[in-house]
Amino acid sequence: MIAPHRLTASEAARRILAGELTAEALMTDCAHRIEALEPRIKAWAYFDRERAIAAARAADSRRAAGGSAPGLLEGVPVGVKDIFNTLDMPTAMGSPIWAGFTPGNDARAVFNLKRAGALIAGKTVTAEFAVHAPGPTVNPAAPGRIPGTSSSGSAAAVAAGMVPCAIGTQTAGSVIRPASYCGVWGMKPSFGLIPRTGMLKTTDPLDTVGFFARAAADLGLLWEALRVRGMDYPISERRLAEPAARAKGGPRWKIAIVKDPVWAHAETGAKNAFAAFTARLAREKDIELSEPALPASLAEAHEVHATIYDKSLAYYFKDEYQKHTLISREIKEMIEHGNTVTLETFTAAIERQDAIAREMDRFLEGVDALVTLSTAGEPPPIGQPESPDSCLIWTLCGLPAVSAPLLEGPSGFPVGVQLVARRYWDPKLLAFAERLAAFQHQPLTQTMETLR
Repeated sequence: MIAPHRLTASEAARRILAGELTAEALMTDCAHRIEALEPRIKAWAYFDRERAIAAARAADSRRAAGGSAPGLLEGVPVGVKDIFNTLDMPTAMGSPIWAGFTPGNDARAVFNLKRAGALIAGKTVTAEFAVHAPGPTVNPAAPGRIPGTSSSGSAAAVAAGMVPCAIGTQTAGSVIRPASYCGVWGMKPSFGLIPRTGMLKTTDPLDTVGFFARAAADLGLLWEALRVRGMDYPISERRLAEPAARAKGGPRWKIAIVKDPVWAHAETGAKNAFAAFTARLAREKDIELSEPALPASLAEAHEVHATIYDKSLAYYFKDEYQKHTLISREIKEMIEHGNTVTLETFTAAIERQDAIAREMDRFLEGVDALVTLSTAGEPPPIGQPESPDSCLIWTLCGLPAVSAPLLEGPSGFPVGVQLVARRYWDPKLLAFAERLAAFQHQPLTQTMETLR
């Protein structure tokens, strides 16, 4: 029988509800896995074995007593990036300045996970203030290579089999990139669909909650558990209910294969793997491919993003910059650049962001999804800078994006395929991701076997 820690979130929840597995047994097996691998992987900022197992035992007792209706993620352990407030765990946000800080409440995303029956296993490592200075986390799928930065702990914990799923955030590429590098599924939903109350704020127009899993189907469970719904959210409720958001636009999937403005930075091996993948897509009878040119305005995206990002960091982290020495060079440089950005320049960048987003919305009217690389290639060696990729373009536009672990680079390390759809077409994007699940490469299985 498969070990509990190897189950996907969907399968774990199904077995728990069927009485074939207890939450305590699942959490205990995940705890064994964490304790065995954490000295190597360093994915956790906070993990308390006894607390986690006691919470699982209590959940089993409540379920046995019929205390509440079962949720989508019933009994499933979830890792939480250490920028989300948690009621009974510290939230240090990757900074020694905030070490030991306990907010005393749950972020709305954490509350929504608990409402869906999930169990918070612990807090995963984040880059300092969820920006660029990397934490200690090691890439389980690619030893000696980076795991990504901001949400690295969440991606690594899922890839190593420590938890079936985890949540993170993306302001540039901090969900898609770690998912690609670690060989797991990752999703950044449409901007605004998951509430940000009670979590670290870095950049209002960009910060987006996302998540990681070991199966495409689990992305849909997490999306349903976390997203906003109801009369207080009339725009998203109306758009998500439209037939176009939920079904492909005809008998075949209309998919655009695109080369983004920084395509020249992609590695040759990644480009070759992507070409082979798209050739395989072209042979699928239910998929119709096109290769349109992206709007020229996307060439401005990286500059516009940097203006908004750095100015926002300068505003939100003014006190840390002025009063503390325990702040990284990377953050200091971004804040110092942000301090040079005038209000007029910042306002113009926000207006440009809106214009680019509108142009991309029009571009996507005729296709179900676009497909490109998640990253420029395989995870770079530790200490080597990452090459530019398209992740922040889709973040700037507020579009839903999925990194699918479908490719392998020339060194045998994971490379993700990025799927992007029109804003609020998240259900359609999730359906297409599940359509491609059969294409899934096996670096995750190999990673979990190697780490045994």
